[in-house]
Formats: sequence, C-alpha cells, structure tokens
Amino acid sequence: MVKKEDNKDKIKKAATAKKATIGSPKPDSTVRPKATVSSKKETAVRKTSPAALPKKTSDGKLRILLVASECMPFAGTGGLGEVMGSLPQALNANGCDARIVLPLYEGFPLPLRDKLHFITHINVGLSWRQQYCGVYSLEKEGVTYYFIDNEYYFKRTNLYGYYDEAERFAFFSRAVLDVLPYIEFVPDVLHLNDWQTALTAVYYRLYYQNRQSYAGIKVLYTIHNIEYQGKFGQDILEDVLGISKDEYLSLEWSGGVNFMKAAIEYSDYVSTVSKTYAEELNYAFFAHGLEDVIARNSRKMTGILNGINLDVWNPQNDKSLFAEYSLMDLAGKQANKAGIQAMLSLPVRKDVPLIALITRLVSHKGMDLIKEAADEILKRDVQLVVLGTGESEFENFFEFLTGVYPDKFHAVIAFNKDLSHKIYAAADMFLMPSRSEPCGLSQMIAARYGAVPIVRATGGLKDSIEDCGDGDAGIGFVFDNYDAWDMIRGVDRAVGLYTDYRGKWNDLVRRAMSADFSWTASALEYIKLYRKLLLRK
Repeated sequence: MVKKEDNKDKIKKAATAKKATIGSPKPDSTVRPKATVSSKKETAVRKTSPAALPKKTSDGKLRILLVASECMPFAGTGGLGEVMGSLPQALNANGCDARIVLPLYEGFPLPLRDKLHFITHINVGLSWRQQYCGVYSLEKEGVTYYFIDNEYYFKRTNLYGYYDEAERFAFFSRAVLDVLPYIEFVPDVLHLNDWQTALTAVYYRLYYQNRQSYAGIKVLYTIHNIEYQGKFGQDILEDVLGISKDEYLSLEWSGGVNFMKAAIEYSDYVSTVSKTYAEELNYAFFAHGLEDVIARNSRKMTGILNGINLDVWNPQNDKSLFAEYSLMDLAGKQANKAGIQAMLSLPVRKDVPLIALITRLVSHKGMDLIKEAADEILKRDVQLVVLGTGESEFENFFEFLTGVYPDKFHAVIAFNKDLSHKIYAAADMFLMPSRSEPCGLSQMIAARYGAVPIVRATGGLKDSIEDCGDGDAGIGFVFDNYDAWDMIRGVDRAVGLYTDYRGKWNDLVRRAMSADFSWTASALEYIKLYRKLLLRK
C-alpha cells in the first residue's frame, strides 16, 4: 500500500522530470471503492482529456493496433511472445502503421527502461474501482510500442498464474480502449490475441462502439491456443468485470464466464494460427468444449500460418552457437554437434544421428508417445537430447533416462534460450509428435538450422512441413496417427536416410534451410484480412 503523500510526491516528480519515472501506486481500491489517484496535482502530469479520438490522417496506411499480453523482447513465455515480436515489423514493412499495446511488467528489460517515454496517466473504471493507469511508449525497429502501467496488477514475478487473473486482464482490456485518445492513434483494426485480451472486444461492443469518435473500428481476434480460454466463475461478472448481468449469456460457458468464448462472439472476425488448426477447431477433440461456438461463428473464421523472425533465428550470425554456418557452408553445423555432445557428456561422434526435442514437457506435445517409445528408439544407433520443463511425470522420466542411457540420452530440465539455439544448430533431426499444435514455431526454427523435422500431421505442423518421401522432395518426415509406433516409423525413415543415403540427406538439409518461413507471406494475408474487415458494414 502506498500512502497518498507518496503518490503526490511521485506525481509532482513526474510533472517536472524530462525522463519518465516508471511505477504506479498500488491501489487500495481493491479493498474498498476508492479512486487510486485522487490528488489535485494529477492534472500537472496528465494531458487534458480529449473530447474525442484524433481524426484519422489520409496517408492511406492501414492502422492496426495489436493488443497482447506478451511480446518479445519485453516479455514472453512462448509462441505468442515470439509472434508479437515479429508481426508488427512485417506489417509495417508492407505499408501498414502497426503498433502494439502491452502490460508493463516487473520483468521489463532494464536496458530499455530509460528509453520509455511517459505519455500520461489516467484512471480506468473497472466496476466500482477507479484504477491508476500509466501510459508509456517506446519506438524500436520501426514499431511504436505502448505500455500500460499499474504496479498492483503487473509488478509481479511472473506474467501469469495469479488468483486475480480475471481482474488483471479485465483492467488491461478496458485500459486499452480508454487510452486511445491519449496516444493519439486511431486504429482501423484492433487485433486482439488470446484470452488475456478477449474482453477488449466485449468492452468495445458494449461501451465504446456507439461513441462517435470510436465508431467504425473493426475487431479481429486471434486464437493462438484454444486450450487456454480464460474461464472463471459467473460471480465476477458485475463486481470484477463491470459487465451487466443482462450480458451474461454472451459470456456464459458451462455455468461460468469464458473470456475466449465472448471474444469469438463479439469480434468481427476470428483467426487462428494455421489453416489446418482452423479446420480442426470444428471438432470436439481440438476445440476443448468450444466446438459449438466455433460452428456458430464459422462464417467469420480463418487461419493464417505464423512465421519466424529470420534475424533472430539465423545460423549465419547467431552468437549463441559454437560456430556459425550457412546454407552454402555447413561445416559449422558439425562443430555445433560436437560442441553439444561434449557439453552434455555424450560421446562425440560424427556418424551418429542426433535427435532433439525442445518443448514443454506436457501430454499434448506428445510426451506420452515419447515416454512409450523411448526405449525402442534408443535401441537404434542414435543420440537423443531433450530441453524443456513441464509436468513432473515427464521431467522425472527424462531425468531417469539420462541415468539409464548416459551414452545415448541427455535431458536438460530447464528453460534456457541460449542452449536452445545451440541444440537447434547441433541436431540432425528435430522431433515434434504433438497431439495438437495450433501452429508451432520450433519446426520452422529447426528447418532454418538444418535440423530436419519429424512431425505429426496436425495443425501448423501439417501446413508447414512437406513430407520428403524417399528423400527427393519436401523438407521433413510426417506421420499421420497419434501412435507411438507410427512415430517410431517416422524416426526410422529419417535415420535410414541419414545413415544410408548421405547425399540425399545433405540435399534434404539444404531444402529445409531454404524453406521460406519468414513473415512476409503471412503479413500479406493479414493485410488482406484487415482490408476485408474494413469493407464490412
């Protein structure tokens, strides 16, 4: 709890300092209905409240405001952060004015803090609360980033996993709309991502779209993984979310409130991160209970495959590697293989195929298949390396295997980005036996580094990896059934080609490295979708 005198001192300092001071007061309004900031000096640092959004300029550019809970390099836990760290640049390279708004987390990189520009602070209404909202901006690599600051909600060790997730991201979703007049950016399209931003669609429809200055903004909602929906009890509807019980049926799912379901209903269009995943969501196995909602909204569903950042994932200039290499000179790849073998106490052997898995150690990533098939795979003359964290069942199993097969298997139970780069570069093959995979980026990164993907035909894995057949076409090995023996046959095909047909194998590696997994094609598809949205009445 921060005393009022502290708030006044802080506000006064912000009014006179040329450089932004980061940090908002921890509101006591979560205990009683009282404004977070209530000082008369508030107007000293706060811009005069505009009566309306600024007028749109006539330069012809599409104005896109992406809304996300994470974005690299500022905050990230997985694929969403990677995607948000690349898509805005690709959109802008194709003539858009794409910007992104994020929470300002405790873990914001220290070297970038001094570059933040303080815009203003306002109060955001959330049910009976009036919550402090600081607004900052930063320009990086041609993209403008906006950050929503509230220490009570976002000054925490982790991005997610707290008891008040619904309130934290309801505040963020409402703040996004409230700050638009102050950032002086009028988007043509609000592009929302995953359940943490879902309520922005709901709040816009209920409270903003009929305001003259907000009218005409279109809403695109992207499902990155339908397994995580933002499900809470119905008791939060009015007291926490500030939404009338008359709207309950729009948010209701299985007796509670479902943020993702509401966004699907309230958005103008819904996209997923691969075409196959968009089709799969019509089936209960993949839709995690939302198949009826998907079916009801099928007319506004589409799929666009993600890309990867080719500057970040580039073996030619990757400083994490033991040795850099390229499509035209693969000598460095063998040096990386030897480096990882030595680092992980595996025999340094050039002739043995090194198979890698870099993943969350959970069932839907296919870890139950790996557990079932591990002994059989390790009967082959192969080495297998695993990097990741997840369910204790799999962590314990892989640590056990490390002791049983010290010359063939090594698991590193950790999240280690530097080591992941090294393993991608060292591996001959990359195994992804996912039960479901909305898009997947690891198979694209692996191909980029010459680690030939072995994948199951689901979601984005099916859309991105073409089977190589007998080695003369395609860029990987694809198996259809979610079955341990089907996966083993895929591994055997890869090992057989590597061992017996080295010329074909080297050609396969070069085709994989040549595959275009840039954002260019995907960005153009998004732009086409944005324009389609703007033509809708």
